[in-house]
Amino acid sequence: MKNILVLCTGNSCRSQLAEGYLRHFAGDKANVYSAGIETHGVNPKAIAVMAEDHIDISDHTSNHVDEYIAIPFDQVITVCDNANEACPFFPGKVERFHENFPDPAKAKGTEREIMDEFRRVRDLIKVYSATFVNQHLS
Repeated sequence: MKNILVLCTGNSCRSQLAEGYLRHFAGDKANVYSAGIETHGVNPKAIAVMAEDHIDISDHTSNHVDEYIAIPFDQVITVCDNANEACPFFPGKVERFHENFPDPAKAKGTEREIMDEFRRVRDLIKVYSATFVNQHLS
């Protein structure tokens, strides 16, 4: 079973969405963790849009990458450019992957427009996660 870390800036939105979908699609093929180079708490809008897709991430926590330094990761996925640039070194044979997703927490507008942006980013991450599992965990 592979150990996968999803890394973002604050471990509040994008990495939480990716952790939820990767766990969903990978099943028992991987242990999936998410962390940030900072911790901002799990964004309630991220929890809400995942619940709309029947995935419960309400028990997720916002964790700092240093908390997982002892875990031998097989794969590290950075989901924003900031995390990619600040990603710490992981010892061993770690495959690195990067995809820069927009930050829905920075969306402006009405509540509906903001939630629509969360849904748009959620859907991008869902497709990425399903593809990742099919290509790297099959």
